[in-house]
Amino acid sequence: MCDGQLIGDPSTHCHGVVIDSRQLQDNCLFIPIIGERVDGHDLVEQVLANGAAAALWQADHGTPPTGNIIIVENTLKALQQLASAYLESTEARVIGITGSNGKTTTKDMIYALMTEAYRVHKTEGNFNSHIGLPLTILAMPADTQILILEMGMRARGEIELLSHIAHPDTAVITNIGESHLEQLGSREEIARAKLEIVNGLKPSGLLVYHGDEPLLKQILAEPQYVDRTMRKVTFGMEQHNDLYATGMMTQGQSTIFTTNALSEEAWKLPVLGAHNMVNAMAAILVAQAYELNEAQIRQGFAKLRLTGMRIEVLQGQNGITLLNDAYNASPSSMKAAIDVLGNLKGYKRKIAVLGDMLELGTEELAYHEQIGEYVKGQADLLFTYGERGKAIASGAARHLPPESIRSYTSKPELIEDLQKTAREQDVILFKASRGMRLEEVLQALMPDSISNA
Repeated sequence: MCDGQLIGDPSTHCHGVVIDSRQLQDNCLFIPIIGERVDGHDLVEQVLANGAAAALWQADHGTPPTGNIIIVENTLKALQQLASAYLESTEARVIGITGSNGKTTTKDMIYALMTEAYRVHKTEGNFNSHIGLPLTILAMPADTQILILEMGMRARGEIELLSHIAHPDTAVITNIGESHLEQLGSREEIARAKLEIVNGLKPSGLLVYHGDEPLLKQILAEPQYVDRTMRKVTFGMEQHNDLYATGMMTQGQSTIFTTNALSEEAWKLPVLGAHNMVNAMAAILVAQAYELNEAQIRQGFAKLRLTGMRIEVLQGQNGITLLNDAYNASPSSMKAAIDVLGNLKGYKRKIAVLGDMLELGTEELAYHEQIGEYVKGQADLLFTYGERGKAIASGAARHLPPESIRSYTSKPELIEDLQKTAREQDVILFKASRGMRLEEVLQALMPDSISNA
């Protein structure tokens, strides 16, 4: 399965695959990955002694230790080959998901729907890379019927690699944003990178994509895509899509919306935001393609649980409501979160805590200033965090009074001011790129932080 040469006992049975010696399981296969700081080959002798049944060994690393060893040309490629071969040996149908924003939320939504009719396995956490995706596949039970794989990237060619490992039956592209502009240079290049997901799509596979994004339509009209036999369906807000929204409202912590398809009865999502409604329409199209009926789709949405820090509504200290969307940020996702804040009803004050958006390239300050301007009319107070956050404050200053804007580069100072400022019936949104760890500020406003202080 991975083009290796066995040194050891061919009757050995392995159960499970690990790359981290700290997660060692009895009788597992250990695959040593060569990282920037640690070379897994240095741990092979130890893991074999501690209960691993066998290990891979890269041929250019000299003589392996004694034990069940499989010599391969490249351990990373062998991991990927092993995952692809295992997947091919099962009957699982694969749904691959990529996009600049909304990948994880859409994955969670599709999972919630598909579990109404199938045995489903999905990507957990951020295991969406050239290492994480193969590990997700190898952790899949053999009787899985539907495998949902999130596919992330930082450069061209990475999505294509993942697509060729998994060979999806269905590919979903949530949207094209500004994430990775620093690496790719333009939104058009980002769109090309995301469309690499169809390069491994099975013949006559299905592409479900955001039809409001003109770049996707433009690139799909190019010769390399025109001749493909894949089927295509679109979702979005505009009426030219196969599935589009006809109405939306917020009800408590839920989003109620109607569409042009299925019944006229409204759909209910237990999460907030127009962007989540759009993600839900992608999930509906996938569910329909796998022959789920309307009742199953509704039941699935009712059971939806999203991965943490994505418009997660929490109760903070002293009657404060916290909106935790601090997992990541780009200009488009930042605006979507601000829209959620602006549309909320029943709160005395709306406070936005916005931090740096990373990897936006040479125009990053302009993007941050635009976000500051976008806050107009949507928040009563704005707190910014980080060096780039100063540009958010600068943009906001064009429309908001100075006393409603506060900018910080010190997290303890930001926390102290928020604790003094926040009052009962305030709602506070937290949004920034992952590297800013803005959830640490939010945690300081949670009830348990009082007893831990």
